[in-house]
Amino acid sequence: MFHTYHMGESEDRIWKPDALLLRESGMTRFLGWLQEQRGLVFADYEALWQWSVADPAVFWAALADFFELHFHHPPTSILHLPEEGMVAARWFEGATLSYAEHVFRRRTDAWPAILYRTEATPIRSLSWQELEQQVASVAAWLRSVGVGPGDRVASALPNIPEAVVAFLAANSLGAVWSSCAPEFGYDSLLDRFGQIEPTVLFASDGYGYQGREYHRAGLWTTLAAEIPSIRHVVLASFIFPETTVPGTIPWKKVLSVEGGPLQFVAVPFDHPLWILYSSGTTGHPKAMVHRTGGCLLEHLKALVLHQDVRPGERYSWYSTTGWMMWNYSLSSLLAGATLLLYDGSPTYPGPDALWRFARQAEASHVGTSAAYLLACMKAGLRFDEDAFPMLRSLGSTGSPLPPEAYEWVYQSVKRDLWLQSISGGTDVCTAFVGPSPLLPVHHGRMQCRLLGCDLEAYDEQGLPVRDRLGEMVIRQPMPSMPLQFWNDPGHARYRSSYFEHFPGVWTHGDWVEISAADGSLAIQGRSDATLNRGGVRIGTAEVYRVVESMLEVKDSLVVGIERPDGAYHILLFVVLTAAGKAHSTWEEKVRLKLRLHASPRHVPDVLFEVPEIPYTLNGKKMEMPVKRIFLGAAPEAVAHRDTMKNPLALEAFVGLAAAWREASAKG
Repeated sequence: MFHTYHMGESEDRIWKPDALLLRESGMTRFLGWLQEQRGLVFADYEALWQWSVADPAVFWAALADFFELHFHHPPTSILHLPEEGMVAARWFEGATLSYAEHVFRRRTDAWPAILYRTEATPIRSLSWQELEQQVASVAAWLRSVGVGPGDRVASALPNIPEAVVAFLAANSLGAVWSSCAPEFGYDSLLDRFGQIEPTVLFASDGYGYQGREYHRAGLWTTLAAEIPSIRHVVLASFIFPETTVPGTIPWKKVLSVEGGPLQFVAVPFDHPLWILYSSGTTGHPKAMVHRTGGCLLEHLKALVLHQDVRPGERYSWYSTTGWMMWNYSLSSLLAGATLLLYDGSPTYPGPDALWRFARQAEASHVGTSAAYLLACMKAGLRFDEDAFPMLRSLGSTGSPLPPEAYEWVYQSVKRDLWLQSISGGTDVCTAFVGPSPLLPVHHGRMQCRLLGCDLEAYDEQGLPVRDRLGEMVIRQPMPSMPLQFWNDPGHARYRSSYFEHFPGVWTHGDWVEISAADGSLAIQGRSDATLNRGGVRIGTAEVYRVVESMLEVKDSLVVGIERPDGAYHILLFVVLTAAGKAHSTWEEKVRLKLRLHASPRHVPDVLFEVPEIPYTLNGKKMEMPVKRIFLGAAPEAVAHRDTMKNPLALEAFVGLAAAWREASAKG
């Protein structure tokens, strides 16, 4: 369907949309609607984007009309921005609507609502009729136990249909959803759910990962006893079907409730939809409250206009239920797509596990993490050209995707594929930058700033810059920005998180570089972990791109340490492959590679071999916790280990840090 841009045809352009996509995409339909309904004509995407951020109220109102949002009561105003600024923004005042109702606007007998599988089970299907019946039953049960608008409903379910059903049931009543993955540690669950005081907890008897099954059934009544607000625990026994736990209600019993016709409670546009959490690696996790209408409208924009998801297509973004991409991906139901769910490890029993699921499910759109794509590249995976006949796009997020991975995708996965690298955050439950069907894809670049996102790169004086690193800021409010943080009087924590660096402007904490020539972007890691050698700022992604392209290196992490005497040391930690361990020259090769392919400033002062790199449960390298450990902080003060993917990984860093500080003190 798409025109292929072969390597060598252009200096860095690897793909461009063909005539059919340009003619039929959701973005093109929106352009046609704007011309017909608003008399607006735009020469290109840049002009459209400029219009979308010039007056946010006008843009978001037009978008609501284009998507024909069903308001039970219409808005009396679109955006109210008081003197307090973005933290106090109010959207579509007077309007009422239902997220779940918009999902079921798309119900059909023509294709399934959900296809799903786990490591241990084959693909199964849930029709739209079955989904509606199950949601109606769970909603009726929730109603019978007194759940209503504003009540919190928590979940510790895996990435299975039961989680989607429970969410839609709670939402249909106007309740507020909050989810953690079942593998979260007890303290992490208590830190999160204890803040928001849920009335009902949906949980599983266990979960499967890497070929193993983990019991969790006994944990939930203990958690409920610690959180007095939890009056009911619903237990889904899908790992160990005969599991029963006193004090819990079996999922099957809840499903047996006569639901009747599914009904929807309309809530205000800014009514809480769900509560998401910051990673909590360096402190108490922030509980971020997101707006019902804000996420509804934002996700329709992102999926239909930017990712071009269409009715009947099959959409997957690999995630756990504790990551915002779960919330984002289930919004594909709003677009009329079939939601694909995979629960388990993407690399079990082999590195191609996720690809096999995509092929079996005939996926149209697949999303995953940059780390997974890099692991597939390292493993040498290569597929036949016709392995994924239905696959139109491949999404990547979580960390910067280097140019080498772009080449691997087009050489080893599929040549006529739209690679969609995106970057956003739990803070907004969406992407700031990502794809556009009107633009080409360039090596190592994200295509554009998304519509309605007034993103800029600022220098230290707060002035926009091009073609060099700047602080990523958002200058206009977006409806998916948090309504509030839970238990945050006066928005004190909210303000300190985003609005202290440049007053009145959202500072996200990433380094970004925007091209003056075409508006494409590159994210260069977190600004709070950025290296600064002699006043020259270096994104950590620049180091990872070079180092992790080497056969000798499996993974890496880099930090910059400011010494009390004013010295600045760059420390690089690497996990070696068998090839690296076989040769004592690996350190010399790393230094030379960085010097030649980056710059002398990128060469680390010290290299360390470590058994593994610490990651959060969301797949983020833990740069700041490692940096703080090397500055002398105790590991328990910088990271909650049950929020980590590999809790034991920090142990090696503690010993290395003590030895390094001792050696540094001796000169």
